[in-house]
Amino acid sequence: MTKRLEPYLVEAFNTAKQSENKMHDDSVARKFGFSGGLVPGVDVLAYMIHPPVQHWGRDFLERGLIEARFTKPVYDGETVEVIAEEAGEGLALSVEGGGEIRAAGTASLTQRPVVPALDDFPDTAAVSKRLPVDANSYVLDKWLGTAPRVWPEDGLAEYLGEVREADDRYLREGIVHPGVLQRIMNKVLVDNALLGPWIHVGSRMQLLATANTDDELIARAKVTANYEKKGHRFVELDALIVANGTTPVAHCQHIAITQPREVVAA
Repeated sequence: MTKRLEPYLVEAFNTAKQSENKMHDDSVARKFGFSGGLVPGVDVLAYMIHPPVQHWGRDFLERGLIEARFTKPVYDGETVEVIAEEAGEGLALSVEGGGEIRAAGTASLTQRPVVPALDDFPDTAAVSKRLPVDANSYVLDKWLGTAPRVWPEDGLAEYLGEVREADDRYLREGIVHPGVLQRIMNKVLVDNALLGPWIHVGSRMQLLATANTDDELIARAKVTANYEKKGHRFVELDALIVANGTTPVAHCQHIAITQPREVVAA
């Protein structure tokens, strides 16, 4: 019999209402057929990280693997339920609200994660000037630079509040929440083009080490796919997130619709 962990309830919060991505703005999102501004997928993934951390503890933060696809929007202020069920040696995850599955994925504990060599992910400078997104913004095999980030304790506390994370281990132990690494992945896309409304639709993240509040974190990313599907323009990234230029902390794959079909057709 499949064992279900205790459901994790979250009152979702749209952290990006004022962001450059107007898909998080109520009026713009409605033009694309949504009920309101979308809660960022990176924050929905942060909700999904809670059950695996409760299940495996710090081990998951050091070598956990999580994958997720965001199938329906989560909206500001609604209560969603993160469901985790044992599936083999891992967990099957879903985010449910209003009788619908909004996101689905899996989590597991990798015994010996493969740590990519730093030389295979060259440190690339960020572009000096962002240009409006076009066919050359994310060409296949292009290396993308981004600005480094640090999450000091006060910044981490603010982040934990935004994603409604009540687990005190992050502040108690000075550990950066893995959801922060997903924000860095989004930053790669933003730092390399002036995007219109866009949507993060899926992620895979293999954690390799914990990041600390004083670590300088940066993503070294490569474009692995760029294609059109159902009228949308998709981009896929493969990235190594590195602390202080020396320590890989996560190997990530990121999928986004950089130009929704309504924009492509305009």
